[in-house]
Amino acid sequence: MLISDRLKGIAPFIYTAEAGSFVAAAERLNLSSSAVSKSVARLEARLGVTLFARTTRTLALTPPGRAFYETCTRVLSDLSEAEAVLGSHEMEPAGRIRLDLPASFGRMHVMPILLSFCEQYPKIVPYVSFTDRFVDLIDEGIDMAVRIGGSTDWPASLAHRSLGRERLIFCAAPAYLQRRGTPQTVPELREHACVAYGRPDGTVAPWVFTSEDGVIERRALAYRLVVADAEAQQHAVLAGLGIAQLATWLARDDLASGKLVQVLPSQVSDGLPLFLLWPLARQLTPKVDALLRVLQSQLQIA
Repeated sequence: MLISDRLKGIAPFIYTAEAGSFVAAAERLNLSSSAVSKSVARLEARLGVTLFARTTRTLALTPPGRAFYETCTRVLSDLSEAEAVLGSHEMEPAGRIRLDLPASFGRMHVMPILLSFCEQYPKIVPYVSFTDRFVDLIDEGIDMAVRIGGSTDWPASLAHRSLGRERLIFCAAPAYLQRRGTPQTVPELREHACVAYGRPDGTVAPWVFTSEDGVIERRALAYRLVVADAEAQQHAVLAGLGIAQLATWLARDDLASGKLVQVLPSQVSDGLPLFLLWPLARQLTPKVDALLRVLQSQLQIA
């Protein structure tokens, strides 16, 4: 289908969705209400879905209509910004930008950078979501995302940059170690309470060990508690419930303050890699370029 054919009916549809009636949309487009109604009907026939739920008194978007409206307005916004980029690379970055972050890491390490970014670029309006699932940046309209782990076989439509790799250490609260003793060897861990991390798929993440010859081993130990949130796991350890293997970015401040103590300091292992991802199609927009430069320079784990 030609691009011109795909665009037919988009303007009447958007104006109708925003105005709430064919009559109001017709006034804005300088057309008859009949012409607008027929244009929307032809668009629905071409798409094979009902975009508006019609009654004698009301006109409302259906769920598919709402999704199509959000996609159309996002595409038009991207087109407008692309034209602005071509017009002037010196323009002040502005507009809404969607950023998706891992929940705990995002709150602890990205938000401080983002708050400073907002002061530097007052016309940019970040929309930040916190999820530990792997969102589809293209389908969900995400301008940029930070990911921990996952496949590195990114699609050609996405650009990426490594932010380093997290380091994993064993930690416990001083009160727990006073009560149960401090393990001196890996086998002794089996005598202690384990606070484990639960993955989104319902499985429990095994602990990672590094042998003397550098071989990485993953072992499942009996656990006292399983939590599917990194900060909740950290809080359980702080409360003295047991020993956990935590990423250094999560435990750093508590280790410095003495609230946590590193256990088995010889057992430091590489954890998951961290990446910054963004759709190539949005890289040249001023708002995305500005945030990309800030995160690339300031958000380095190792």
